[in-house]
Amino acid sequence: MQPKTQITSRWKDSAAVERYRTGVSLHSHTSCSEESLKFVHMFVEMLPSAGIVLRRYERAAKEKYGLTLDFERAFWRPPMLPKMAFELEAGQIRGMGLDPLVSITDHDTIEAPMLLRTVPSARHIPVSVEWSAPFGDTEFHLGIHNLPSADGPEWMRRFAEFTAEALAARECEEEFGARVGAMDAKLIAMVRELDATPGVLVVFNHPVWDLHKVGEAVHRREVVRFIAAMGAAIHALELNGLRHAKENREVMRLARDTGHILISGGDRHGLEPNANVNLTNARSFREFVDEVRIERQSHVLFMDQYAKPWEGRILQSTLNAVTDFPDFIEGWQRWDERAFHPDQQGNLRPLSELWARERAPWPLRMAIEVVRLGRSEFFRNGLSAALRVSDSMPLEMELQ
Repeated sequence: MQPKTQITSRWKDSAAVERYRTGVSLHSHTSCSEESLKFVHMFVEMLPSAGIVLRRYERAAKEKYGLTLDFERAFWRPPMLPKMAFELEAGQIRGMGLDPLVSITDHDTIEAPMLLRTVPSARHIPVSVEWSAPFGDTEFHLGIHNLPSADGPEWMRRFAEFTAEALAARECEEEFGARVGAMDAKLIAMVRELDATPGVLVVFNHPVWDLHKVGEAVHRREVVRFIAAMGAAIHALELNGLRHAKENREVMRLARDTGHILISGGDRHGLEPNANVNLTNARSFREFVDEVRIERQSHVLFMDQYAKPWEGRILQSTLNAVTDFPDFIEGWQRWDERAFHPDQQGNLRPLSELWARERAPWPLRMAIEVVRLGRSEFFRNGLSAALRVSDSMPLEMELQ
């Protein structure tokens, strides 16, 4: 069957939802995800004077505390607990008069959907995950939706084992090519096994985003090689609600070239609900999966928030990581309770504990304060200019 993807926007066609019964929220994150703090370093380096100060404090912290600032291992957790995240996504869909289906995909863990299955309002939530899968010279994020409940933990063990083995293969310089090639073949076999499992949906998340900065040419080469190897085992390519329209149009062109269907994926990390959803008449997530996999039909609806300037949305999502929320449960209200950094022994600890023990990585604290300057209009305007993506073409189109 020929793939058919329809793409509409809420701000231009608010009546589009009237033809459907259900809205599907795909690809969102909860407090169970571990998110890199490398964005802090990125923001600071955008401001030359702040970068100079940061490097000065880095040296002072190492001399005084024996502590090395480590943006590779440091991480933060999104502020929304699983039930809060579920209700946020479901509430946006109910607000359009639709029945909600929500698939949460935290990084490399199914903890959130397993917890939510104990909550009556969310007991039918699919067991889903965003798997960080090394491939060749880069790493791709795969949205694996609706794993069989009984098999979910075993799949997670296999994902973790593969990722560790693949990363180790890259470090073996003498046998690099052969070992990485073997891991690529193993990944292809695993994805094909997922494809052979009825009801499972495999989505290539934000495929053209060079997330790991391997270089645009290298990333594109690996994307082409990956899709060619996987073929129909990849069921859809994602239009990402947190990426800019220019990038999403590149994904549209990629889908047209490869014959893949397109699907929504909001990639929410903060308090803004997903900026796109899928519209369907399916009554269950399994029916929706069959619609995508077998009927090869998809209707992606971009929400009003996607029409806002991309730079401001990215900045606001980032600020959610370093903002206190007094109404949240105790132990989750302060940003430094949700962020983690290695201590002097290399053990990851909440920043709130490092502050309390006066072993604070002051460069990191200073860097966080730079990011929090994003609340000022002057800083926001400057950052928007630095991040601005030239983009004036309309997003809507229909791919036959």
